[in-house]
Amino acid sequence: MKWTGVVFCSIGLLWGELRVGQFRTLDESRKELQTIGDIAKDPESWQVRRELVRGGIRDGIGFKKWPKKTKMRIVRHSRVERDGYTVENVGIETIPGYFLCGNLYLPKIAVDKMPVFLCPHGHWSKEDLHHHGRHRDEMQYRCGALARMGCGIFAYEMVGYGDSKRMGWEHRWDPQVMALQTWNSVRALDYVLELPGADRKRVGVTGASGGGTQSFLIAALDDRITLSAPCVMVSCHFFGGCRCESGLPVHVRDTHVTNNAEIAALFAPKPQLLISNGDDWTKHTPTLEFPFLRKIYQLYGKEEKVKNIHLPEEKHDYGKSKRMALYDFVAEQFKLNRKLADESKVELIDPITLFVFGKDHPVPEGLLKPNQKVQFPK
Repeated sequence: MKWTGVVFCSIGLLWGELRVGQFRTLDESRKELQTIGDIAKDPESWQVRRELVRGGIRDGIGFKKWPKKTKMRIVRHSRVERDGYTVENVGIETIPGYFLCGNLYLPKIAVDKMPVFLCPHGHWSKEDLHHHGRHRDEMQYRCGALARMGCGIFAYEMVGYGDSKRMGWEHRWDPQVMALQTWNSVRALDYVLELPGADRKRVGVTGASGGGTQSFLIAALDDRITLSAPCVMVSCHFFGGCRCESGLPVHVRDTHVTNNAEIAALFAPKPQLLISNGDDWTKHTPTLEFPFLRKIYQLYGKEEKVKNIHLPEEKHDYGKSKRMALYDFVAEQFKLNRKLADESKVELIDPITLFVFGKDHPVPEGLLKPNQKVQFPK
């Protein structure tokens, strides 16, 4: 059987053409960006295109109308003090019966008008907990350094990782995982914006790999985000190979076709940092995706608000030099003290203690059966 890009979901309905993995060649992608650029010839044309693509993402995910926001049960415990910041284990009920779990990093001394960040993780899933999602060293360093700068950060897990995996959820269980993760990000944003002192004018999101996809998706869809920093993921020819990135028809609609570079451009003219490297699909970012985004930002007269840090000798990760670039950008855009982002002051925490639920903190009652079809509240 010859596959043509037409994919059936698990419940047997035709969802439409999906763009999975390296769906386009570089030449095809370059022509596609040129076509989009010709459409976006002025601010008015781009605004029409922007709303079309945003609506297509929501329709493709299944959120033509956003789900109802239900009252969240919140579990929060196990506060740990470090040099200049604290860490707590937090679970929030994003829909009745599903808890999104993560770790909350806060400045040790309360900050008036505190910037807040969402930090989703990528598809690093070794059974060694030091290399598992939000428990990874790089996540702890990044969140600890941002908290030392004065930010509040929620490092949360994807479906089927960490606590979610312990509760029986599988990451690749169904294309609907993309919808659940996106809604989890919306509710995570609700949570951090209700933290004491949260500054609604300084709201960031950053993640690498699959966490980069989640970063530019939520940044495109939720206007409350004011700074986006997707790491090693923005590409016009590579669409992510996981169902949480390309399992639903967000790129190909009856009215248009789009790609992840354009989805990232939907965030214009707000500050955005693209972090790329020379060992994966982002090796072309300086010559392909970044010039396209600059053109969109120029429509607003804000081309200085989008930047690209390219590290040609590095690989697909959120390594130290990438994090240093993030701190520089955040300090500049949010007017924070860059010197406080000193990773030598960040002391790693035993990952086994970062889980929200366990022997001392049992899972709440009334949870959804894992891997079932999720009914989002209406």
